[in-house]
Amino acid sequence: MTSKIAFQGEPGANSDEACRTHFPDHEPLACPTFEEAFEAIKTGVADLGMIPVENSIAGRVADVHHLLPSSGLYIVGERFKPIRFQLMVNPGVKLEDVKTVASMPIALAQCRKALKKLGVKLESAGDTAGAARALAEHPDPHKAAVAPRLAARLYGLDILLEDIEDEKHNTTRFLVMAREPAQPPKDAPCITSFVFRVRNIPAALYKALGGFATNGVNMTKLESYMENGVFAATMFYVEVDGRPEDPALARAFEELKFYSDHFAVLGTYPADGFRAG
Repeated sequence: MTSKIAFQGEPGANSDEACRTHFPDHEPLACPTFEEAFEAIKTGVADLGMIPVENSIAGRVADVHHLLPSSGLYIVGERFKPIRFQLMVNPGVKLEDVKTVASMPIALAQCRKALKKLGVKLESAGDTAGAARALAEHPDPHKAAVAPRLAARLYGLDILLEDIEDEKHNTTRFLVMAREPAQPPKDAPCITSFVFRVRNIPAALYKALGGFATNGVNMTKLESYMENGVFAATMFYVEVDGRPEDPALARAFEELKFYSDHFAVLGTYPADGFRAG
């Protein structure tokens, strides 16, 4: 039986491309929502998940931070994917015939300069690959879609303009999720992701984080988000260099726990080589 890797979106989406690039031996499993993607991994329908968490232009994917801590899953890897958008049409359509371009709003915004130059009308869609699929199902000689290259191949569309994104550094970071934690190779530089909620006492956050500074632990991410709609219950998502068993990180965690009423490690995994530039 072929192993499966779940992603949120339509076949041909950027997440689908990331699955095929980094896990070519897994069959991509398209899920309509992040909740359904997590559930597919949890129930064993999929072995892994490829979940986007942040983009170099659009910022973090807010929904995911709320789902990660309660998912019961573990982060076992990270992958970075340069985002490239193509302008695609039904076979035979010429560029001068295109009057309307459809895609999800964030994709249209990231291709603003090229689309403005074409002087076309913009049409919002729920998904980049979904816009390509809709065009294939309902051919229109005056319409184009903005989507990843894979979508053109899957839906039989022609690419008129390649790589039309405004910023070439446009990159999305994905987390690889699994039901069980993974043990990274001993010689691999690692990242540990965790969440915590500080106790309701004065200067608790300052004191909770002090141990990372005094022990020389490099913190690469600190993000807060509201828990269950309660303004006072702020959760923090954090990423640091190292492994929990490293003496410095172990001491920092000990200090953090003293000032926290909730703490959970979400995963320790190798740092992707993309970070090295």
